[in-house]
Amino acid sequence: MPKDSIALIGFMATGKTTIGKALVKYLDNDYKFIETDQLIVQQADKSIPRIFDEEGEDKFREYEISVCKYVSKLNKVVISCGGGVILNHINIQHLRKNCHIVLLTATPDEIFNRAIKDGKETRPLIDKENPKREIMKILKFRKPLYEKAAEIVIDTTDKQIENIVREIVINTYLKT
Repeated sequence: MPKDSIALIGFMATGKTTIGKALVKYLDNDYKFIETDQLIVQQADKSIPRIFDEEGEDKFREYEISVCKYVSKLNKVVISCGGGVILNHINIQHLRKNCHIVLLTATPDEIFNRAIKDGKETRPLIDKENPKREIMKILKFRKPLYEKAAEIVIDTTDKQIENIVREIVINTYLKT
C-alpha cells in the first residue's frame, strides 16, 4: 500500500507547523494536521517544560516514541514532528511505515530571526545567553540525523509557503 501521509521534520522555526497547516488546506479536508508535541502534552497531561522539569528528558522521549508509533498508523495525516524526533531511530522507523519524511531546513540566521519573532515563551532556546551560538551548536549535531531520516529536503529560507507546499506535493506524488 502506498504511503499517504507526510511527516515534517526539522529544527525549530523551519516552518513545520506553518507548512503543515498550509499543506492540509491544499490537500483538502481528506487530510488532518497533527503535531507530535501537542499529542505528547495531551498524553502526559502537562506542558513540555513541566515534563522536562518533573519527569526529565528520558520520559519525554518515551512519550515521543509512543506518539510516533501511534501517528504512524494513521492515514492521510500531515505530522509536524518535534525538532528532536530524530534523536531516536525508533521514531523514524515508525514514521517511515506510512509517511513520506520531509526535512524542512532554514539558515541559522533565518531560524534565529523566526524564533525571536515567536518569542521566548514559545521558543525557550532563545532565552539562552547566546541563542545564535546555541542554535548553531544543536544544528551541527542534528544535521546528519535529519539528513539520514529524510526522503526529501526543502530549504524554507526566503520561499513562499505556497511554493514549499507545491514542492512537497510534487516530490511525494500526493494528489488532491
